[in-house]
Amino acid sequence: MKISYNWLKQFIKTDWTAKQTSELLTDLGLEVEGVERYQSVKGGLEGVVIGKVLTCVKHPNADKLKLTTVDIGTDAPVQIVCGAPNVAAGQKVPVATIGTTLYTDEGESWTIKKGKIRGEESHGMICAEDELGLGTSHDGIMVLDEKIKVGTQAADIFDIENDQVFEIGLTPNRADAMSHYGTARDLKAGLIQKDIKLELITPSVSAFRVDNRTLKIDIDVQNKDLAPRYCGVTISKIKVAESPTWLQHRLKAIGLSPINNIVDATNYVLHELGQPLHAFDALKISGSKIEVKTVKAGTKFTTLDGIERELHEDDLMICDTEKPMCIAGVFGGIDSGVTESTTSIFLESAYFNPVSVRKSAKRHGLNTDASFRFERGIDPNITEYALKRAALLIQEVAGGEITSDIIDVYPKKIEDFHVRMSFDNAKKLIGEEIPEEIIKRILTSLDIKVNNVTETGLGLTVPAYRNDVLREADIIEEILRVYGYNNIKTTEKINASISSTSRFEDHKIQNIVGDQLAAQGFYEILSNSLTNPNYVALSEQIKEEHNISMLNPLSNDLSVLRQSLLFSGLEAVLHNINRKRQDLKFFEFGKTYHHYNNTRAENKHLTLFATGNKNKESWYDASKKSDFFFLKGSITSILERLGISRYNETPVKNDVFSEGLSLNLGKTKLVDFGLVKKSILKHFDISQEVLYADFNWDAILDIVKRHKITFKAIPKYPEVRRDFALLLDEAVTFDSIYKIAKQSEKQLLKSVSLFDVYQGKNLPQGKKSYALRFTLQDENKTLNDKQIDKIMKKLQTNFEKQLGAELR
Repeated sequence: MKISYNWLKQFIKTDWTAKQTSELLTDLGLEVEGVERYQSVKGGLEGVVIGKVLTCVKHPNADKLKLTTVDIGTDAPVQIVCGAPNVAAGQKVPVATIGTTLYTDEGESWTIKKGKIRGEESHGMICAEDELGLGTSHDGIMVLDEKIKVGTQAADIFDIENDQVFEIGLTPNRADAMSHYGTARDLKAGLIQKDIKLELITPSVSAFRVDNRTLKIDIDVQNKDLAPRYCGVTISKIKVAESPTWLQHRLKAIGLSPINNIVDATNYVLHELGQPLHAFDALKISGSKIEVKTVKAGTKFTTLDGIERELHEDDLMICDTEKPMCIAGVFGGIDSGVTESTTSIFLESAYFNPVSVRKSAKRHGLNTDASFRFERGIDPNITEYALKRAALLIQEVAGGEITSDIIDVYPKKIEDFHVRMSFDNAKKLIGEEIPEEIIKRILTSLDIKVNNVTETGLGLTVPAYRNDVLREADIIEEILRVYGYNNIKTTEKINASISSTSRFEDHKIQNIVGDQLAAQGFYEILSNSLTNPNYVALSEQIKEEHNISMLNPLSNDLSVLRQSLLFSGLEAVLHNINRKRQDLKFFEFGKTYHHYNNTRAENKHLTLFATGNKNKESWYDASKKSDFFFLKGSITSILERLGISRYNETPVKNDVFSEGLSLNLGKTKLVDFGLVKKSILKHFDISQEVLYADFNWDAILDIVKRHKITFKAIPKYPEVRRDFALLLDEAVTFDSIYKIAKQSEKQLLKSVSLFDVYQGKNLPQGKKSYALRFTLQDENKTLNDKQIDKIMKKLQTNFEKQLGAELR
């Protein structure tokens, strides 16, 4: 939400700086995320002064240029070369002096410099209105009133708006602060707490009066639950035109584009008081009657943006006797809005049911300034006041007469809330005792009426516009935010409860693995569980009938719960690649969701992604790509850390991989991993290889919880290492060698490792060489050469028999 400081100061006359004010607003809970400078003319005409042309003669070296001397209020006149056809001696003109920065319509800057034009020096520029950003004309220079004093700053002559605009990150519960008036109310309360008492100034509507009763529009509210209050009045003999400059400046400062004086006036009151309004062309209202009702489902309705929409049976509509004209509280219709030919309007001010407005806005994918406020709950008791304020403003900027009485349909008043607050509970929640007089002063400054005071607490009445203050805890929160969180002393004593939890708690195991991956250079990502339904076409592993769809999706791209973490991970990969971050290692803990017949299932997963280089580029270390074996090493280290070492490897059957492996423990799948198919990467516009691993985290957690840790003493006797270089067929895998070795010697063989692979020159066709290292150890005595040789001979024999190996 944007709040103009100049506008805010119309409500509360503070001399504080914008910085001081932003800090106080933040302390009050209206967090100011930034302060932007607004200038109606970019640059604020800084460096532009009023000068008088003393002489004007033809340029000696150019037919279309003039050589002038101009008095700009300095010790001596300056010489300026000018190409405008209308420049003449005796004129008062705007002059951009040396060093002045001017801006084009596109926002590009250029600086006035001393220079020579066709051999003659020029010390500035006499400006046309478009060069200063004051208009669009470039027919000639601006000629100003002769009475203006030479040397006067141009910013003092022209209507230049300089403002500071607060960007407030408003929380959804603070509907009362969604306006300049609401923000000023909070600011006043904060200033009172600092012993600065300023009056809150509200726009007067005492001048409102009915000029005649020549245009009456009846109102029939048929659904009073959805429209608890509805007001309207007619204004005739208006002239739709451009808004005055001051009104345009106010709207532009907060990021709105002026449209015309009628629409701008309603937008102004919306952001001034927080009350949305809507102006209908009165002559387009059939039957001179407004009907507030729901219509038949499927009714076609074209909104102001030109889109034809199909109405829902629960959409509250503003209709005439023939047709719908507006989706109540959301968006107007194209056929009933104000145009340049409009001469009479029906001005609406209402309070609509927040839930009804929110549902209608979501159904039609509309998010307007009006719906933003209505769906959070506005002040139901400001409706008529805001209508009068808007009517008077429209008369000011568009002329016209009030041609009907205000009709106010308000059958059941929305009452203020009554809350009881205990002093003891306030002390307990705040953590400090605040004096009763300060509490009463804070509540009074927030328009919360103190009805009665007892020794134990207060009886309070909360205004209806504070629909977020319904409980005692809410009252205490209000006291605390105005008193100041920073004013509460912190204790030196910290109390904590010690809980007895199992080391197998899910989050503990997750933290162990997350820390390990982070130490290996992986970054954790967190993706949205909602995803694009079209991803089902990319893999046979996910099916459309298993989708769980959202009843009221935020968008078509986020309309189903994900069946796989792959696609959201690839979105994160693409996001980083597009920002020149090609070397990536990600991990994510998340859930997948499936719909099976009449049941729904949630499954936990851990996914890894790796692409690009493993490490950062360095002069002493050549870049190495993240490859299949790097990913496998990360996976096996995770499993080993969790005590899972005995598993089988099989070719992956998941069709998202072009090649890969599955690691299984019995019939339980632990993880699928490998290279993602190029067709899937192409769908995401990813041109580099991406490695992906998908852990069945539920199964792993179950295995870990059943895993028992055993301890044994560290061996006292040394281990022995022996190497073999074997000539093998290309098809032989290390896994088969490992299994044969382990079967050959189960007691003394502790490990088998592969430290070199060679294939090529000096080897027969279809052969490769494996260099293997075997580690032997007896935990009860030192091994002798005879025992070692016997084991190595046995290994050699088995390799030769079972694999056709040759010792090199």
